[in-house]
Amino acid sequence: MTTEMRIEVPPELSARVPVEQRGPGLGRDAVRLLVSRGTEVSHHAFVELPRLLRAGDLLVVNTSPTRAAAVDGRIGHARVVVHFSTRGDDGRWAVELRDPDGRGTTRARAGGHAGTEVRLAGGGRLVLEEPLSRRSERLWWGRPSDPDVVGLLGRHGRPIRYSYTDRDQPLSVYQTVFALPSADGAGSAEMPSAARPFTSRMVAELVSRGVQFAPITLHTGVASAEAHEPPYPERFAVPETSARLINAVRAGDGRVVAVGTTAVRAVESAAGADGAVRARKGWTDLVVTPERGVRVVDGLLTGLHEPEASHLLMLEAVAGRAAIDRGYEEALAGRYLWHEFGDAHLILPQEGHHTEHCSSNCL
Repeated sequence: MTTEMRIEVPPELSARVPVEQRGPGLGRDAVRLLVSRGTEVSHHAFVELPRLLRAGDLLVVNTSPTRAAAVDGRIGHARVVVHFSTRGDDGRWAVELRDPDGRGTTRARAGGHAGTEVRLAGGGRLVLEEPLSRRSERLWWGRPSDPDVVGLLGRHGRPIRYSYTDRDQPLSVYQTVFALPSADGAGSAEMPSAARPFTSRMVAELVSRGVQFAPITLHTGVASAEAHEPPYPERFAVPETSARLINAVRAGDGRVVAVGTTAVRAVESAAGADGAVRARKGWTDLVVTPERGVRVVDGLLTGLHEPEASHLLMLEAVAGRAAIDRGYEEALAGRYLWHEFGDAHLILPQEGHHTEHCSSNCL
């Protein structure tokens, strides 16, 4: 299920390198910030974010670290790249096989077959068993010969990179200021990129202005730049302290602003039909759509998504279709940059309007 937007993003609006590599003296926060309040749009620098929020607001942030999830391999004599997406409870891994494209990146690989054996860098093997979903054969459950895939990624992995970027980057480029190492080595296959522009200095300024933070964890799987499929089940955790903080802010005058679509998915997965958030962890298969609506989130800080991306349904659920259409028209006209190294989009409720969350009649 995708949403149709009548826009086309020209290739030159793809952010090809991180902003700090575009010129001397630039930091991660040197990106631009488009702000949507309903259909009212304004243009800012990301460093203005502390002045655009107010005391009592709450930012929900994802603490998942990014893995070096791409590993070289071979099927027979053919070179392939394996994107390790998500570890299942039975020790198998959801993986995507890609073909090298000769430019240092990869392209989608057609089809797949149960029983296919992939020889991995370092000597391990991976056997494909079955597609992850009936709706697509892009992702497969594969069983590794060595269960220590986290160790494999540490030794032979590199960050997943798509063709709109110029070159490989170190893993540190893909870690956000909120990323925390997991005791079991769990992490995200692709960066929770909405939080990338934050710096320690900005976090300190936000706290000094009375903005609060609620950490959650959602380990993202492989999205794939070409597929634009609804998200697959992902592991998440909303701790008790964050649940209480979110509920307290919702009971007062503050706004709950999710940093990234991953934060929306996690916190909405922990919300009951009454809108109260409770501590929860496990798997979520929730897909937030305009029909389902949101129960908790008032606003969203995110990147700019492709017109076919399923994430746009979530943006519509938060702000409405008219607001998203207007914002994207302004982003194109203003030459904002797309993708994980690009500019940011802050979606807030209109001043003087309270966000109406769905209640017990939510789907």
